[in-house]
Parts: sequence; structure tokens; C-alpha cells
Amino acid sequence: MKIKHRRVALAVVLAFVVLVAGLLYFLLHRTASSEILTLYGDVDIRESQPAFYDTGPVTQLLVSEGAQVRQGELIARINDSRYAAALAQAHQQAANLRAALTRLLHGSRPDEIARDKATMEGLKAVYENAQIDYARTMNLLPHGVVSTQDRDNAQATLHAARQSYLAARHTYILAVKGPRREDIISAQHAYKAAVAAVAYARQEYIDTKLYSPVDGVIEDRILEPGDMASPGTPVYTIALNNPLWVRAYVPEIDLGRIRLGMPATVSTDSYPGRVYHGWIGYLSPTAEFTPKNIETPQLRTALVYQLRVYVCNTRDELRLGMPATVHIDLTEKNAAMTPGCGPSHAVQP
Repeated sequence: MKIKHRRVALAVVLAFVVLVAGLLYFLLHRTASSEILTLYGDVDIRESQPAFYDTGPVTQLLVSEGAQVRQGELIARINDSRYAAALAQAHQQAANLRAALTRLLHGSRPDEIARDKATMEGLKAVYENAQIDYARTMNLLPHGVVSTQDRDNAQATLHAARQSYLAARHTYILAVKGPRREDIISAQHAYKAAVAAVAYARQEYIDTKLYSPVDGVIEDRILEPGDMASPGTPVYTIALNNPLWVRAYVPEIDLGRIRLGMPATVSTDSYPGRVYHGWIGYLSPTAEFTPKNIETPQLRTALVYQLRVYVCNTRDELRLGMPATVHIDLTEKNAAMTPGCGPSHAVQP
């Protein structure tokens, strides 16, 4: 009888121990679960679609889908023959205007001044001789030695010689003074415009080559050799692998439990057991769906807010659109900084 009572007592004690252990496990598990927020989302990245500044047929595409490109890397070309010719023409025009400006700045050459002086002195001698002939004719006219026609001819010769001399004298004076200041200023402006035209033509020639604007991966090759490129037509779609984040949505009831900079871990089905460390880099200030004016408590808890967990993807394993699971430790408040990858690198939209 005593053995039976002992067995019953032992069973009661064991049942009590099991109950207590189960209760402790439940409480500990619930506490641990309440400190970890689990969200589901997908990998998201930014994209760039570079295009040519010029218009022309594509002659060469240097990268294909999946290729890694660096910022400043040459990735495509268009036909540059028209732009090379325009650049050469602009150079020649600028050279001509520069020569004209130089000639004005140097003024008249000594040889030109001496030539104009000699011309003026020669016409001066002709003019003086015409004066003598006219005076002699006027003296002989009263004696009937010369006719009225001879007088008129001498007068016309004197007038023509005087005008020729005055014109040569003005030419000589202008040669000594050199070009007008207004002409020099006009030539300077024309030369500056030609230099600007050269710079514009050179930039157009440079723009026949397309360089990657960012570091990333070629997602799509939109054009092919022979297609007509234009400033409004993208040539590639480039996925920016930095920054990289997981876009998820947090319920409104959990919004007050998280803060910017809190650490988080990301896992995917593609790499079981592999964990990627990150941090909360963005919290949407508004609900994803505009709420109604009047809501019940149940509707309010159904609202969600976009959240972005920025990830250090050093192994290049996370791809655009890949489903991911986010775990946020609610006991942590700030993420630890790591070289080259930390909360300060988060990019707000």
C-alpha cells in the first residue's frame, strides 16, 4: 500500500515538474519571440539607364547582360564621322578669326606704312605740278595764247590731283594710327565665339562615346549595333549593387518598436543558413495605403509602412526581386558601424 502511495506521489511530482518546465519554456520562448520582429519582403535596388547625348547609329556595344561595369568605363559608341568633321571645321574657323585678331592687334606693318607714305608723296608732287600748270594757263588766257577749253582742262586736272593726294594722305594717316579699337573688340568677340564653338563641337565628339555613370551590373541591353541612338533612348539598364536593401512592410502596431539605425539580419531561401547583416535605413512617414477619415481599431492595426533594411552584400549573392526574410532585434537601438558598410551609407529616396 505504501509503495502505491509512493508511486502516486512520484507521478504527481513529475507531473508538477513537467508543468513547471513547460510553463518556463513557454514564458521564455514567448519573451524571446516578442523581442524579435520578423518581416517578409524582397531585395530592391536602384537602376540607371544611360543614354547618348548625341544622335547617330550605334557602331559598338562593349558589354552584355550580366557584365560588371565600373563608373567611367567605356560601354558603347556611335558613328562619330559627322562630329569629327564638325570639330575640324570649328577649329579652322577659330584659326582664321585668331589670325584676323592678331593682325589687328599688331597694327600696320612698317612696310605698309612706308608704301602708303611713298604713294602720298608721289600724288603730292602730281598735285603741285597741276597747280603750276593751272596758274600758267590762267596767266596766258588774257593774251589769247590758250583757249577756254585749255583752262577748263587744267582746272579739272588740278581738282583730280588734289583729291587723289588727299585720299593718299588719309590712307597714310590711318596706317600710322592702326586699326580702330572698336574693330579690335569686335574681332575679339568673334574669336571668343569661335573658341566656344570649338568647345561645343569637341564635347559633341566626346559624347559619341558612352561611359557608365555608376558601378553596377548590366541588367538589359536595350539597343544593338545599327540602331539609331538619341538622347531620349536608353542604351542599357544598369543595376546599382550599392546601396542594396530589402524592402519590407511593418504593421502599424509594431511601428513604435523600431527605430532608424537598428540592426537587422536578412536570410533567403536561395542560400539556407546564410545570414546577411544590415540595418534599418528608411522608414516611410506615411501608410502605404491612405486611411479613411474614420477607422475602427481593427483597421488601424492593419495599416502597413514601408521599411528598408540596407544590407552589406559582400558576396554579391542577393539579386533584384529575390524574396527575403528580415529579423529585427528589438532590444538593440543602434547598428554597429563597419568599414565601408554602415548606416551612414544609407541613401534616402
